[in-house]
Amino acid sequence: MQNMSSVLKQLGVRSVSESVCTGVNWITAVGSQKKTIQSPVDGKVIGSVVYATETEYEAVMKRAQDAFLIWRNMPAPKRGEIVRQYGNVLRQHKDALGALVSYEMGKSLQEGKGEVQEMIDICDFAVGLSRQLYGLNIQSERPEHRMMEQWHPLGIVGVISAFNFPVAVWSWNAMIAAVCGNVCIWKPSEKTPLSAVACMNLLKSVLQVNQLPEGIFTLINGDADMGKRMAEDNRIALVSATGSTRMGKSVAQTVAARLGKSLLELGGNNAIIISEHADLKMALRAVVFGAVGTAGQRCTTTRRLIVHASVYDQFLKQLVKAYKQLKIGNPLLEENHVGPLIDKAAVDQFSSALTQLKQAGGKVLYGGKVLSGAGYESGCYVQPAICEAMNTYSIVQQETFAPILYVMKYQHLSEALAMQNDVKQGLSSAIFTNAIQEAERFISAAGSDCGIANVNIGTSGAEIGGAFGGEKETGGGRESGSDSWKAYMRRQTNTINYGTTIPLAQGIKFDL
Repeated sequence: MQNMSSVLKQLGVRSVSESVCTGVNWITAVGSQKKTIQSPVDGKVIGSVVYATETEYEAVMKRAQDAFLIWRNMPAPKRGEIVRQYGNVLRQHKDALGALVSYEMGKSLQEGKGEVQEMIDICDFAVGLSRQLYGLNIQSERPEHRMMEQWHPLGIVGVISAFNFPVAVWSWNAMIAAVCGNVCIWKPSEKTPLSAVACMNLLKSVLQVNQLPEGIFTLINGDADMGKRMAEDNRIALVSATGSTRMGKSVAQTVAARLGKSLLELGGNNAIIISEHADLKMALRAVVFGAVGTAGQRCTTTRRLIVHASVYDQFLKQLVKAYKQLKIGNPLLEENHVGPLIDKAAVDQFSSALTQLKQAGGKVLYGGKVLSGAGYESGCYVQPAICEAMNTYSIVQQETFAPILYVMKYQHLSEALAMQNDVKQGLSSAIFTNAIQEAERFISAAGSDCGIANVNIGTSGAEIGGAFGGEKETGGGRESGSDSWKAYMRRQTNTINYGTTIPLAQGIKFDL
């Protein structure tokens, strides 16, 4: 485990009197609202930030607008070169940034480093993408005419990220948006702003060496009111927001009221179906990681387990045995599997959910305790819970951002699919089966209604090459791979007449 003082020094993170980063410079805050950040790992203060005022917000907007006028005219492969350089800087500081993510958010050190690796991977993806922003040639019905379709940058993209992935989700948006020619304003979660500060500090050297405008990448610290300010701002062409469904609905309504664009990545209530034809050993590993990874604080966390009645008792016995082997504690120690929840409010939600489960008639089969004593001084550690439940319980229908796994039985695949789909969220889903008919049905139009549907792999751990996102109350947005880049651009259809007459479409005659 790295010494945290040296990590903070390497990343330039400290108690800062500045609140806004515009590329290479920090703007000193004129406000006085300070946010002190405590680690959920040990309860100690890491540092603090000052929230931006309207004056600083306007300074950021002005610099972003000015930077866009330059950035949009730089050839896309040249923009990709800047992203490539940032990816290399991240490689150099992967261990340090991963350790800070782990300490500030509470996820395991392996997951913290993995999050930085996601940033590196999306940089690599964006570099290749910068040479593949393809348009179309379209056959015109008029003689001596050519039609084509091309894509242009939107302008300013606002990114509002959540605490559970303090840095990766920003990079998914910012690196793709950047090669598309946009400039980005980032409002990180108020619970994990220091990891964001570190990302911007690492970006400084790249911008300075290349003598680029300050406003291409900017960061602004603030609470939910700052996010609302961004959603209302007509100058921000696209608002990409990651968080709860409640937050997403508010952003969507506000942005839609001004006819802006929004990209939403919201809650998940993800299920794994365990067929009687499944490799149970393989399924067990996926279920445990999916349910307890990041202490259940992933949007792709496995929250429901739908098990065929014929293997239910056998699999449940193996699952409880596996949970008993979990090591809970300081996530920077690599021998620990589960770290803390983000704060005590999350612990209260964990306990409340279990109370509601019992009131509905469900049972806690294992775990569910709030841990205290040596090593748990922050008050944010809990014992992951396995619960027997009905899919119809109100609490099961909700997303509780904590390590609670609801287990239920099924007899026929149609019943399992109905249970899988019978929630308001539609992010990630999985089935474990070696029967090809079941696998194909699961990913068919009549199968899972989620944006992600996996076979013989869990609900979490998506690769950046595929489009990431979900349906229903998950928001419908898509980030990262595939053709998700189109969300950050505007489509333009062009018709070029290289003849000497003006023929009209549909054979219309208009003679003067």
